[in-house]
Amino acid sequence: MSQINLLAASGLTLDEGVSLLYLLASVLFIVGLKQLSSPKGARQGNLTAALGMLIAVVASLTVIHPSGGKIIAMLVAVIIGTLVGAVSARRVKMTAMPQMVAAFNGVGGGAAALVSVGEFTRLVSGSNHGIVLAISVVFSVVIGSLSFAGSAIAFAKLQELMTGIPITYKGQQLVNGIILLGILVLAVDIVGFTSSIPVLVVLLIISLLLGVAFVLPIGGADMPVVISLLNAFTGLAVAASGFALGSTVLIVGGTLVGTSGTFLTMMMSDAMGRSLSNVLFAAVGKVTESSSGGDGATSQDQSVRSGTAEDIGVLLTYSQKVIIVPGYGLAVAQAQHVVRELADLLEQKGVEVSYAIHPVAGRMPGHMNVLLAEADVKYDQLKEMDEINDEFKLADVALIVGANDVVNPAAKTDPGSPIYGMPILNAEDAKNIVFMKRSMRPGFAGIDNQLMFDPKTIMFFGDAKESLTKLVAAVKVS
Repeated sequence: MSQINLLAASGLTLDEGVSLLYLLASVLFIVGLKQLSSPKGARQGNLTAALGMLIAVVASLTVIHPSGGKIIAMLVAVIIGTLVGAVSARRVKMTAMPQMVAAFNGVGGGAAALVSVGEFTRLVSGSNHGIVLAISVVFSVVIGSLSFAGSAIAFAKLQELMTGIPITYKGQQLVNGIILLGILVLAVDIVGFTSSIPVLVVLLIISLLLGVAFVLPIGGADMPVVISLLNAFTGLAVAASGFALGSTVLIVGGTLVGTSGTFLTMMMSDAMGRSLSNVLFAAVGKVTESSSGGDGATSQDQSVRSGTAEDIGVLLTYSQKVIIVPGYGLAVAQAQHVVRELADLLEQKGVEVSYAIHPVAGRMPGHMNVLLAEADVKYDQLKEMDEINDEFKLADVALIVGANDVVNPAAKTDPGSPIYGMPILNAEDAKNIVFMKRSMRPGFAGIDNQLMFDPKTIMFFGDAKESLTKLVAAVKVS
């Protein structure tokens, strides 16, 4: 009652007060999204958007739903969800962040679909619905269910609960076409004819099947792009459920997520040098037996040059410019603090050190930025690909730590390679290349990296954290 009394004292009606609170929440969503576009403002962006969500939730609980029983039930749900989210976020490793994002995407899409079904059931039973509501509900159910099921498969692939290799079978396109046709027929029936709740439930189930069929043929290497796309789907499903509920804040929030997710998906596709259709339907990720270099020699015909920590330590110490290329291997080994220690030590010896960040380094955009920021690496040392690529030719050493496909010359030299056309970091232009890797196994794209066989390359095998620790010790005594 205190909120209602406050509104009355301000001269605002209940609806006007709610609208103002939702407007404030929407503005905070937009400001938070803008802050998230830079590593410097990302933390504040999360807090800003979270404040906006808190305002929206409080407005919904205390003003729109004054019934005591509903408020208690919703508060319990909010508390449970908050606890699950907080514990998950605190416990998840940086390397498992894509899985968590996939899980949260899926939950959001599934929730939007179920909310729309519930609202449709309530209004249909009271014969109080129109074509706009029916279209909104159908859209939310189809896209939300697809996002839920697709995100579940993406989570399973990234978590290695199932194979990350594309799963295909004969007649797959025909089956997918039949499922899609069934969805269209049921959607038209609900919107234009029956408004049947059982038919809506069948539509939800078939949409779940489409989500599974949609993601199964995509390889684990492309899951980050798929997750970004599914994130956009979830946003659109939430916006559609906002139309069904008549909630402005859901429409605004869902549209923001859908738009930003779409732009992110396009940016990731561009960073990989591939169209979105190629990412979704080309099944990149099947490991090849071997790849040939420019002279036709296979990897089995070539040898690599390996080095010791002491040799590489001397090379680094007497360099003038070192460019570090971090990759997923660094993230898996949680070696960000050790690589910063190595960089600090080299700088103390007068070496210029910078980090080359590929747009899709790791498994998510910004993954490396966040990981290195966690180790207090200076922001001005983090260089994006376009900014640093011309500097490789001036570098004495390119130190590649757990990266692979993002420095693979095949992207520029081999038209038959699945990554051909993908923009890469020009590590091959450096005077010396130190390639730190656990083994000679291919990267996510499943192809050999000819840079490992370059005469300028020294391979340093082992766990990234352990190997970097050895380099730190070697540099100290050099």
